[in-house]
Amino acid sequence: MESYLNYLANEKNVAASTQNQALSALVFLYKQVLLKPSLKLDKLKRAKKPENLPVVLSHKEAAAIIEQLSGLSYLIVVLLYGSGMRITECVRLRV
Repeated sequence: MESYLNYLANEKNVAASTQNQALSALVFLYKQVLLKPSLKLDKLKRAKKPENLPVVLSHKEAAAIIEQLSGLSYLIVVLLYGSGMRITECVRLRV
């Protein structure tokens, strides 16, 4: 079991939450279904959690950026800000 979880973290580069879900499923299987003591995972290498969180602009910051734009750039940014569309969705819009 330990080698499978290490495989997920090292070779498949899964997210930390994916490895944690697999670990939780195995612990449940052993404790609740097989009625065996918990797994010994001494050499388990945990997947790394992402270090950077996405940056979200405040209302004031977004307004300050929008004020600096004009023309097509202004239209695209206002549509993105107001609707939550992705950039590709907005650029592909047709009148």
